Amino acid sequence: MKIAQFYDENGVGLGLIEAGHLIPIDFSGDMIDFMGSRSLTGYERRTPIPLDRVRFAPPVSRPSKIVALGLNYKDHAEESKGKVPETPLLFAKFPSSLIGHMNHIRWDRTVTKKVDFEAELAVIIGQAVYRVPEEDALKAVFGYTCANDVSARDLQFGDGQWVRGKSLDSFCPLGPWIVTPDDLPDPHSLKIRCSVNDRLMQDSNTDRMIFRVPEVISFLSRHFTLNPGDIILTGTPSGVGVFRQPSVYLKDGDEVVVEIEGVGRLVNTCSVIGH
Repeated sequence: MKIAQFYDENGVGLGLIEAGHLIPIDFSGDMIDFMGSRSLTGYERRTPIPLDRVRFAPPVSRPSKIVALGLNYKDHAEESKGKVPETPLLFAKFPSSLIGHMNHIRWDRTVTKKVDFEAELAVIIGQAVYRVPEEDALKAVFGYTCANDVSARDLQFGDGQWVRGKSLDSFCPLGPWIVTPDDLPDPHSLKIRCSVNDRLMQDSNTDRMIFRVPEVISFLSRHFTLNPGDIILTGTPSGVGVFRQPSVYLKDGDEVVVEIEGVGRLVNTCSVIGH
């Protein structure tokens, strides 16, 4: 199943993705409410909307937390000259950084001048778990989606910690929809790519993750409860802008595309203010 949040005249609605259309369903609530419902099927369907006419919201809009992994691909650790971590390296992004498919990545030039892209597979938690064993961890997964861990590198490296540089408003594009595990049983063998203005920048596979999804969920849940709607960003492969020679940073009007096999294609345009 592919399911999305979208904007309609009543706020945010839910819809199933089928045959190039979004089919709104008669459900009163958002994605996190939907996760808690007893059945994921059986809702009345409304008139289908062609995907190019849908105003997509982030597939989850009120997570209790966004937890991200740094250096979770060996090639990315090598290009950054970072040490491959022995345990998952964690940081947080604020939920206020979320935007959806076809929304604008925005920043102020007076705040940052070095904005970078990072294609990532996002895991969406569907049930509360604490201290879950690794062998049971995938049962907590509601689904998967595409993410762009947008990063203000001057803030990230200047601060000496990552939260501010990773959490500016609009710095967590997510979507377009969530693919549930029945349609994506193995998240560890997916092509993952990022392009900027049709130039391929990242081209890898999720089988190169250092820490895989069950291990990550189990590790996180040993330290804090994961709640329905929580988002885990599983790290980015090599090819990001900051470590290129010369460095490549996003500019006003750039189109950034994150594409993950079996999941979807997340597209966002950059919009810069300030002088």
